[in-house]
Amino acid sequence: MANSTRLVLPLPPSVNHAYRNFTKCGRRMRVPTPKALAFKKEAAWEAKAWMMARRQQMVPNGTKVALKVWYFWGDRRRHDQDNPLKLLQDALTGVVWEDDRWVLPQVMDFDVDKQNPRLEIEIEVLG
Repeated sequence: MANSTRLVLPLPPSVNHAYRNFTKCGRRMRVPTPKALAFKKEAAWEAKAWMMARRQQMVPNGTKVALKVWYFWGDRRRHDQDNPLKLLQDALTGVVWEDDRWVLPQVMDFDVDKQNPRLEIEIEVLG
């Protein structure tokens, strides 16, 4: 799947803003926020179209995948590079790969683009 064509996605919400914790009947529960659900839905659709355009099949379970990520933040605040990876990997599971257990994320670089904040990814099948 290595190709210079990158998939461009919106920036996902950080894990801090992606889940809401609450207690119901004594059980602690964690549910995705509407913002997180919207990101997952959009990312899945974009990834599906990207995979179809490249005539790629879903990476089978047991195959390692390098997920290369470039961030383009909307401001100069301090950002945690690892924080959005969880939601990104979850969004692409079932579309690009069967199980995100086999994904090896690699943050390649980051920059600021106030006009067009986004993340760009490349997928490389390793084995």
